[in-house]
Amino acid sequence: MKILVNLFTVNKRFPLTISRGTTAQTTNICVKIIENDIEGWGEASPFGVGNHRQTTDIMTTALQKIAPVLESFHPWQRQEIEAVLRQYQIPSAARAALDMALYDWMGKSVGLPLWQLWGLDRNAIAPTSVTIGINTPAGAATRTRDWLEYMDVRLLKVKLGSTEGIEADRKMLLAVRDTAPEIDLFVDANGGWSLADAIAMSLWLADLGIQYIEQPLPRGQETHLATLKEHSPLPIFVDESCFTSADIPQLADYVDGVNIKLMKSGGLSEALRMVHTAKAHDLKVMFGCYSDSSLANTAAAQLAPLADYLDLDSHLNLIDDPFSGASVKAGRVLPNDLPGLGVQYSASAP
Repeated sequence: MKILVNLFTVNKRFPLTISRGTTAQTTNICVKIIENDIEGWGEASPFGVGNHRQTTDIMTTALQKIAPVLESFHPWQRQEIEAVLRQYQIPSAARAALDMALYDWMGKSVGLPLWQLWGLDRNAIAPTSVTIGINTPAGAATRTRDWLEYMDVRLLKVKLGSTEGIEADRKMLLAVRDTAPEIDLFVDANGGWSLADAIAMSLWLADLGIQYIEQPLPRGQETHLATLKEHSPLPIFVDESCFTSADIPQLADYVDGVNIKLMKSGGLSEALRMVHTAKAHDLKVMFGCYSDSSLANTAAAQLAPLADYLDLDSHLNLIDDPFSGASVKAGRVLPNDLPGLGVQYSASAP
């Protein structure tokens, strides 16, 4: 099989600020696998968690290194290919792009969308949340109104963990709630709180009717999750603390759910393993994203019927998404009937 690696840059309509910084633009990678005149597409987008960083340069170098090694394989040899990728220690986001492309090729080769090949029910897909980044109260209120005007919003994810402290978090959250009093809210601190602040915020947020808290503590402080769970009246989800299925058993007693992202997990194959591992431990499942385009988010949407919560909104905040795929209806990101991932070039693509 032939493997092509191309870069593309996407710009956010509204820059997103979380506890670790602000993102306005990213350069992502499109991987194409070609065999028997069929193209399978996949995407890698850069991300960083603490000292763990997968930059575009790192991923591009890894993909260019592994491409000649994989040329002797056929796209049907996914198990063998996955073993090679692990042997060469290919970064998870680069593996995700290759894995997506292999599944896209498979679906196109048999003429069926992935959700149908997996026997999944699109009607079971939950509404996606849309994200309000860290901002001033006035700025957060404006961003909330922007989302409400843009689409049928059913759930808001509010980023907290401000460097100005939890009082700033509280003022911002109240501004969002007052702007959208009928919309359900949950919060994501991206590891921006101390244990004491996380306990205090969990009690305060519970009184406001917030649904759950995502990643309250920094990655590396998982030993404090037991104490937090003991004091928190709200469910606790982890994101940065959980990359793959191997992380789930050691977290299961201290959290209520996990956020699965294709870039962290290494693709659809591992994401599916994570779903089954989480459910075997009686945990809830969320699918999330980084600065992904419609390509990666449509791939995640293929598995969306298995998720309890969705946060697949990054492509909705792009002004120059080169791809189109899943549609948004009644607040839900729904894959289409096209074979494979169901992704095409958008009308505005160069």
